Amino acid sequence: MNALFLVVAAGLLTKALAQSPVVPSPDVQIKTAVLAAPDDKRAGATVYGYSAANEFIVLRKGTNELVCLTDDPAQKGLSVSCYHKDLDPFMERGRVLKKEGKKPAEILTIREQEVKARKLMMPSHPSTLYAYTAKAEDFTPETGDVKNGYLRYVVYIPYATAESTGLPLKPEAPGMPWIMDPGTHRAHIMINPPQSATASH
Repeated sequence: MNALFLVVAAGLLTKALAQSPVVPSPDVQIKTAVLAAPDDKRAGATVYGYSAANEFIVLRKGTNELVCLTDDPAQKGLSVSCYHKDLDPFMERGRVLKKEGKKPAEILTIREQEVKARKLMMPSHPSTLYAYTAKAEDFTPETGDVKNGYLRYVVYIPYATAESTGLPLKPEAPGMPWIMDPGTHRAHIMINPPQSATASH
């Protein structure tokens, strides 16, 4: 009976270890996180990532206005982003609510209520977010090497509308800017370049 218990326990431990994400080194995480940033902003960006215990932490304090988020090792493929530091309270609140188990719709509602109540402040100026992604087969997490990555852009401009910006509500040509969530605290300009325009090898 004891032998059987040990075999079962060992099997469960092996399964648990196999399911635990392998967290890349801080250097590799920083390397991949700043891929979303413009070249001249990468060296000075603040970078959030994961400790060896898979805790979300600051990996590097920056000297400029960008904050970058490294890839989540539990997810397939690559997904990193960088945004203006004045968006950090808004982004951090979303991360906290997600950790509390709130669903996406709940997070949207709670943040909207908090912005209206001025408990959560949005930037008073346009603020950019850069998002860089790649498929699992094009990304090596251990080294941070990426090919065929895709870079898109989001410019947050709270409460802007199609009328106030002159932008359409949907893109009518490849790469054409358009406005999403107009008239709300999370109104933003979307810019999705053609895939070939941002691919890296």
